[in-house]
Amino acid sequence: GFRTVAEMIGQSDCLDKDRAITHWKANGLDFQKIFHKPTPNEGVAIYNSERQDHGLEKVLDNQLIQLSEPALTAGTPVKQDVTIKNTDRSAGAMLSGVIAKQYGHVGLPEDTIWLTLTGTAGQSFGTWAAHGVTLELIGEANDYVGKGLSGGKLIVRPHPDSKIIPEESIIVGNTVLYGAVTGECYFRGIAGERFAVRNSGAVAVVEGTGDHCCEYMTGGVAVILGATGRNFAAGMSGGIAYVYDEAGTFENQLNKELVEVEAIEIDPSIVAKQATTNGSAANHPLAPLLADMRQQDAQRLHALITRHAHYTNSAKAQQILGNWPNAITKFKKIMPIEYRRALNELAKTQATTETSASTN
Repeated sequence: GFRTVAEMIGQSDCLDKDRAITHWKANGLDFQKIFHKPTPNEGVAIYNSERQDHGLEKVLDNQLIQLSEPALTAGTPVKQDVTIKNTDRSAGAMLSGVIAKQYGHVGLPEDTIWLTLTGTAGQSFGTWAAHGVTLELIGEANDYVGKGLSGGKLIVRPHPDSKIIPEESIIVGNTVLYGAVTGECYFRGIAGERFAVRNSGAVAVVEGTGDHCCEYMTGGVAVILGATGRNFAAGMSGGIAYVYDEAGTFENQLNKELVEVEAIEIDPSIVAKQATTNGSAANHPLAPLLADMRQQDAQRLHALITRHAHYTNSAKAQQILGNWPNAITKFKKIMPIEYRRALNELAKTQATTETSASTN
C-alpha cells in the first residue's frame, strides 16, 4: 500500500475503475487515453515536492517599504514619487502587510505614507491598503483596484499630458473594490464592470461605470458622477449609492429587486451655504457624515464631491459644485429596502433607550 498521499499522486493504474467501465452506460466509450499512465522524464516531479519561487524579491513593494521606513519605524510622515508599470501587481499589499503586522487594523494616521505613482498599474492596485496609506496613481489601473481595501486612500487620475477625456474614458478596470472593508477612493474617469462589488464599507467617487455596479454591495457609499451600465445594484443588500442622473435615464439601468430609489432630502439653507463654500471642505471630516446613513445626504454628497475635486482636479466635480443648487436635484439615492428597514428599527431602539435614560 501507499504510506503517504504524496505517494498516491499519479498512480492512476491503482484506480478502481472496472465496475464503471463495464457499466452499460459506458458501452462504446474508450477510456484508454484517460487512464493512460505516462512515464515522467527523469527528474520531473509528479507532485509538489519543490519550494515555489514567486520572485517576491523583485516586486515593487520592496521599494515602497524601503521608502516608507521612517513612517513604519517612527510614524514620521513620508511623501515619495515612484514609477509603476503594468507588471507591478498588487502594489501596496506587502507594505500594508508590514503596517498590519506592526500596528494592527488601526494602522497609521491618515496620509502618514503618501506615495505618488506614475504609469500604468497592474492588477489589484492598492489591494488591502491599510489605514495611513495613500496611493496616488497618475495614469491608469487594471482590474481589482482596491480589492479588500482596509482603510487606505486610493486616488487615480490621468496624467496631465494625457489626451483622454476623463469623464468619457476608462481609468480603472473591472471588479474595483471587491470585498473592500473601509477606506476612500477617488477615480477621475470611468470604471469598468462590477464597480464596488461586495463592497462592505469603503467610500468611493467615480465618474461613470460599466454594467453591474454595486453588485452584492453590503455597506459603504458609492457616488457615481455620470452614466452607469445595466443591472445596477443587483443583489445589493447594504450601503448607499448616489448617481448623478443628468440625462434622467438612470432608472432604466436599475435592478429593483432589492433596492428602491429615494428622493434626497434637501435643506435649502444648507444647500445655499454649500454653494458659497466650494472647495473649502477638502479635508472635511467624513466620519460624522458617514455615521448616520439615514440622513445628511446633501452634506455627505457635497463633502465627497469636494474631496474628489481636491484630490483629482476633476472638471466634472467642479462643474457639479459650481452649479450645486441645481445639481443636487439630479442625484438619485439608491437604498436597499431591508437595509433601510434595519436602520429605521435601529433608530427606534436608540430613541427608546435615550428616552428611558432621560426619564430615569
